[in-house]
This record gives sequence, C-alpha cells and structure tokens, in this order.
Amino acid sequence: MSGGAGGVSGEVRVRVASARPVAERVRELVLAPVNGTPLPAWTPGAHVDVRLGPDLVRSYSLCSTPGADTWRIAVLEELAGRGGSRHVHHAVAVGDELVVSGPRNNFELVVGDRPIVLVSGGIGVTPILPMAAAADAAGAEWRMLHLARSAAAAAYVDELAAYGERVVRHVDTDGGPIDLPAALDALGGADADVYGCGPTPLLGALEEYAAARPGCRLHVERFTGDGAAVREGDHAFVVELADGTEIPVAADQTMLEALTDAGVRVLSSCQEGVCGTCETPVLAGEPEHRDHVLSDEERASGEMVMPCVSRCRGPRIVLDL
Repeated sequence: MSGGAGGVSGEVRVRVASARPVAERVRELVLAPVNGTPLPAWTPGAHVDVRLGPDLVRSYSLCSTPGADTWRIAVLEELAGRGGSRHVHHAVAVGDELVVSGPRNNFELVVGDRPIVLVSGGIGVTPILPMAAAADAAGAEWRMLHLARSAAAAAYVDELAAYGERVVRHVDTDGGPIDLPAALDALGGADADVYGCGPTPLLGALEEYAAARPGCRLHVERFTGDGAAVREGDHAFVVELADGTEIPVAADQTMLEALTDAGVRVLSSCQEGVCGTCETPVLAGEPEHRDHVLSDEERASGEMVMPCVSRCRGPRIVLDL
C-alpha cells in the first residue's frame, strides 16, 4: 500500500441522487450534497466511510471524477459478507440521506515521468477508474488492464472504451485466466509504476511480478486483509485510555474487540487493516503494526495504530481514546 492514511476529517451529509446496476451484483450510488454544501475535494484512489446504520460503517472507493458536484461509489454485493453490501443493495433507496466521512487516500496516484500501468480486477475497477481519467488528462504515458471473471461482472466497460487501445480487457470465461506476466510485459509494466486493485490472488500475482522486475514500482489497494489480526504466539497486554482506564486484551483477542466489549466506541469499517477508519493516536507504548494502510515512516514513528488488527509489542499501550 502506498501512502499514509491522510485525508479530510469530519463528516458530510449526502443524498442518494440515483442508483443503478453497473454489472452483475454491482450497484452504483450517486451521492449529492445536502443543502447545496460543496463536497470536499479528493484525489484518485481516495475512499470514504459510509454510515449505513448506528453500528454499520463501510468504506468504499470514490469512482467519479475529482471536482465533480457529486460523488459516485459502486458496491459489489458480497453474499458471504458482514451485511454492508447487502444493505447498499437492498435497503438504500434514491432520496435517502447518508452520513459520509471526508475522503482519505491510502492509494495516491502520482503522475511523473515514468509510464503508468493500471490493473483492476472485478470491483477493483472503482479506484482505478478515476486514475485513468487523471492520467489521461495529465497527458501521461499510461495503459490499463481491466480484468473480470465474466462479461456480466465487468463494470464500467463503456466508460473505459472511450480510451481506445489504452485499455486492454480480459474476461476469464473467454479462454481462461490471463497470463498476467506476459500481459503486463506487453503493456510496459516491467519499467512502469503499476497500480493494482482487486482480489487477493491478483494482488499476490502482482507482487510476484514486481519482485521479478527491478524496474517495476508496485502500488496496491486491498479490499481484504491477510487474516493476521491474531496469530499463534501472540501475548496478552493492556490498553490504557487517556483517562487512565485500563482494558486487558487477551492473546486471542484484537484491541478493537477488547475496546468494544468494554463499551469504548471506536469507529471501524473493514476490521481487516485495509481502510484506515479505526486509526487511533498512540500516546505511549510500541505498536506491532499489522495493517496495510500506514507507510513505513508512519509505522516507524509509532504515533498511530489500527486497533482492528495491530497489537502491542510490550505489556502496555496508551491510546488517545
């Protein structure tokens, strides 16, 4: 993951201006500001937290054009998920008002002198779509690989078609899985900045590709973590709050679980260390970082922690809660 968890603080009230299916099990929502208040600025790769209920907050990438009067998100219905996507698909209606966080960007596109290769898999097209628009507007040397398991599952095909041969599409049902290294080499990925978003196997394949090609600089956005919140050999520790309250965290428990059980409300979304929603300042103690959000510099500073997955290296950590 490139970049830190920076972004706009505060919340914005929006109205669902329109809703439509854009692919199989993918529903798009267009969000307009309430009372004409302009929406905060954002950059390609940013996401927002959408409050769907009192204890239901989910993070979704913005897939509209930065600077537009409205925001757009597209949500894949996860049939085995925790309920957020089902709520978007079956409960949210046009005209509803929602509370949304200011945008945060852990996946910042940097347009410089190097070629850019964008890679999207399935719903991973959402943060990649505005990247394509920005790279094209900047006159950058860029290409895109748009992957989907079937034609019905491929979102925003018509929009991407406007870029012509810059975008290469592949559908698994047409000839089987793609030869990813060969496809990326053909697009110049070996000596490019590669930005990828999609399912975990795709990101793992991109990491293998970049590791074998020193000229490739890889940046990825994850929708799911690596399941490493609790590991064999983890030790118990104590979380101390700013007022001195002490909350024990068991070896088989996350900080977020312990805080929630103790009645301490911490805003969270993914619970897998990929969205940054639960980012919490650290006042004392050494975090053991297991997230995919913070940069190496931010990890080394020890000033922030993601309590949904990260732990404490010592016996105690003091959080600004």
